[in-house]
Amino acid sequence: MRLPTPPPPGDDASVAWVTEHLGHLVREGAHDARRGGHVGGQTAADTALALLDVAGYASRRSTVLPVERRGASRMSPYLRYSLVTLRDAWDAVADAPARDRVKYRDELLWQEYARHLYARVGPALGRPLRRDQPRTADRWPTPWPDEMACIAATTTELVDDGWIVNQTRMWLASQWAVRAGADWRVDEDVFFAHLLDGSRAANRLGWQWTVGTGSGRPYGFSRWQVEKRAPSLCRGCALASACPVQGWPDEGVGGPVDGPPLGRAPVPAGPLEVEGGGAEEVWLTAESLGDADPALASDPSRPAVFVLDEPLLARLRLSGKRLVFLAETLGDLATRRSVEVRLGPVADELAGRSLAVTHAPVPGFVRRRDAIRPVEIHPYPWLVPPRDTSVQSFTAWRRGVGAPRS
Repeated sequence: MRLPTPPPPGDDASVAWVTEHLGHLVREGAHDARRGGHVGGQTAADTALALLDVAGYASRRSTVLPVERRGASRMSPYLRYSLVTLRDAWDAVADAPARDRVKYRDELLWQEYARHLYARVGPALGRPLRRDQPRTADRWPTPWPDEMACIAATTTELVDDGWIVNQTRMWLASQWAVRAGADWRVDEDVFFAHLLDGSRAANRLGWQWTVGTGSGRPYGFSRWQVEKRAPSLCRGCALASACPVQGWPDEGVGGPVDGPPLGRAPVPAGPLEVEGGGAEEVWLTAESLGDADPALASDPSRPAVFVLDEPLLARLRLSGKRLVFLAETLGDLATRRSVEVRLGPVADELAGRSLAVTHAPVPGFVRRRDAIRPVEIHPYPWLVPPRDTSVQSFTAWRRGVGAPRS
């Protein structure tokens, strides 16, 4: 089904568009869609990139409060949809102070590692990779108690803004799974539904590292981190004198699991050069929505088409914030070229069309590509081209792929 093209970002027009056309898919309910803490679209992404300043990043990236002292770049929603590529961000900090540049680029490489890992193991990233989740004997009836000021403040920001700093993502993940003993996969889905930068690659890798299923040793959340990163929360907490996370948790280590092979082997990377040609339209995917999408940029005269996968969205129940961000991105693109937006099963909506597409390093793309059979496929813009290497750990992977090209 063809939908009206979303309006450009601004006021509440995109919210109204989501409410009218996607309200039945909104997690919060048809009339509760609203914008999160980022504006979607290439225009907003370009502005964020132009203003990117990572001076002080190394020392302040984990600061939670006060907000004005945070050093996090807030670029992740734009990186997730390739409105800003990892290469764009890498080059943008070339002149930053050395310590900050190195640390920020390390984080970009972690994102690239997540994409390589997901391309390699696919849906298996949703299951323990190396060890089972440690099980605590002291299960909490409510994994995220509102009485804890650190948890209440962080979950509120997650739900309201759709973005939280990496430090508090680790707090919530560790509290949920390591402290409270709840299944990490349940709340990974909650993160994915609310985070504007939510991707199965980065989200699942972050949870597996924190819980210890991917790294072998879980991250222990305690009052010490809160007092260091957000001291005002402890001072104002009703449980300040009876803190349930006062000491370090009994982290433990889960037993080994029969996970996917992670040793040296090829990473499915897609084509190295353009395959085919002569397409009449560009099929855009959520992995590459920027103006620099290789298939889009190859011919500025070709119209673009994007399909909102209705069966998938009905299953995921994403927050309205994510859908508004996506609508703003499509609406912004439509100010520069023809964009058709459709709603329904992707293969059905694109059947019989002459399409160019950029390879996407996610399992769902391969299934849809094989069903749709685009006539032109462009290489994915990797920061580090995949090689036959181990993905067992970030360190092993980085040693195997080498440094990004200059």
